[in-house]
Amino acid sequence: MLDTGVCVIAAGGGGIPVVADNRGYLSGVNAVIDKDLSSALLANELTADMLIILTAVDNVYIDFNQPIQRAIGLMTVAEAEEYLQQGQFATGSMGPKVQAAINFLNGGGKRVIITSAENLLKAVQENCGTHIVN
Repeated sequence: MLDTGVCVIAAGGGGIPVVADNRGYLSGVNAVIDKDLSSALLANELTADMLIILTAVDNVYIDFNQPIQRAIGLMTVAEAEEYLQQGQFATGSMGPKVQAAINFLNGGGKRVIITSAENLLKAVQENCGTHIVN
């Protein structure tokens, strides 16, 4: 527990995905456990108000790595869904992070911040990074 009354809980991918057969025996299967999506699910189960997703960049960007690239400071779920549908976020990169944000907010969460670890304190205190809300 931090001095602010904030409880930090982390979830991640990894481990060996398994399925149970009709007798209850477990066996390994090929699968991907996405850390962002599992974090959103855990945060919803815990009825958290905010989900913070840390990544390598300070913001979510539209037209990433193009001359017209622009950072997004605030985005709604509707905007996030539209950008996702447009293919603005790569499936192996920012896509799962934005989808996790959408899932969390649609599941009752109030705010998602996507930013870098270096920018985290500033993102929380000064509203930097990308904030996604309903």
